[in-house]
Amino acid sequence: MKRTGIMHAELAGRLSALGHTQTIAVADIGLPVPAEVPLVDLAVVQGLPRFADVLDALLEELIIEGHTYADEADGLPSGALLSARADRLGERLTVPHEELKILLRACSFVVRTGEATPFANVILRCGVPF
Repeated sequence: MKRTGIMHAELAGRLSALGHTQTIAVADIGLPVPAEVPLVDLAVVQGLPRFADVLDALLEELIIEGHTYADEADGLPSGALLSARADRLGERLTVPHEELKILLRACSFVVRTGEATPFANVILRCGVPF
């Protein structure tokens, strides 16, 4: 049994298979995920687990060189949450929410949280440790 880090077996396996420039999304409970994109659904009930907790756990495991989120999040709690972690999220790109939903199609997978805060969604682009 693992001692630390991500314990969810499917999520841990998918994370270990990621390579440089591949993307994943961390999503709120309502974001529509394209049928062709694998979904790791962590949502238990509305609000659990929280977007912030899942994002922080992923940031402990992954090297991130960039992130993309919806323009609409700026000025909202979800935008502030991402801004507070800017030092660990790399290059910042914002796009309209409708475009973010299109970009999901290129993600290796999506992690759904129980978050119900508007626009609590981010696409993370993997970096390398060297």
